[in-house]
Amino acid sequence: MINEPILVLAATGGQGGAVTDALLGRGARLRALVRDPQRRGATALADKGVEVVAGSLSDRESLAAAMRGVAGVFAFTTPFEAGLDAEVAQGQAILAAAEQERVPHLVFSSVAGADRQSGVPHFDSKARVEAELAAGNVPYTILGPTYFFDNALGGAERIRGGVLDLPLPSDRPLQQLARPDLGAFAAEVLLDPAPYVGQRIELAGDAPTPAQMAATLGAALGREVRHEQMPLTSIGNPDMHAMWTFLNGPGYRVDIPALHAAHPKIPWTSFADWAHGAFAAAG
Repeated sequence: MINEPILVLAATGGQGGAVTDALLGRGARLRALVRDPQRRGATALADKGVEVVAGSLSDRESLAAAMRGVAGVFAFTTPFEAGLDAEVAQGQAILAAAEQERVPHLVFSSVAGADRQSGVPHFDSKARVEAELAAGNVPYTILGPTYFFDNALGGAERIRGGVLDLPLPSDRPLQQLARPDLGAFAAEVLLDPAPYVGQRIELAGDAPTPAQMAATLGAALGREVRHEQMPLTSIGNPDMHAMWTFLNGPGYRVDIPALHAAHPKIPWTSFADWAHGAFAAAG
């Protein structure tokens, strides 16, 4: 077992929280960077024995202080609060702090397809961070999650009303991932980094079609759910429009059987198992 703590950035968010839970489940020493240590999510981590420190993804000094003496770092950046340039600046601050503190290993959560000139703005911003990471001196591993199952929760009321809105043909598979599986994979890489240094690994647990998703959600709810294909023209956000254009075109390309065979210890949650957990109680 690694003796030094592992630092998780944005530890109370969706991805950081999943990584934190997985590491705690494996008995690792943890340090969590949060914006406000007094908020409920942060105090809950402290109650579990996590060392909670205040900081910002864009503040190099607080990042460097948090990285001092760690065995590894789980890093995450986001464009959805302050924009794409702010996401790249977050990545640069994280990498500068990691180089300054000579972090032994940094795991960066990017997105599947970011290395393929996708034309999706929030993929391309992560690709810029990936390029700087690869050009730097910090040992790294890049994880590329696909579409998260949890994204369906944004349309939960429509689903409970019998409609799954997705801008994809009903028979088009969509590679997806459970957040806890990202957490489990990141924990494995952070606790045993040697086999993974320098690698870029894309992650998917399942690839149901929208028709299969609707049928599964219907089974979980005990009522019929049908897929309605939203037209791409109805998506006003340029970033989301570009993402769904990509997913209607080349899409993700994870070799799911090979990934799962190579990493049999990861739970690899199916969409059906996720849907029953997320929606069965709400039926």
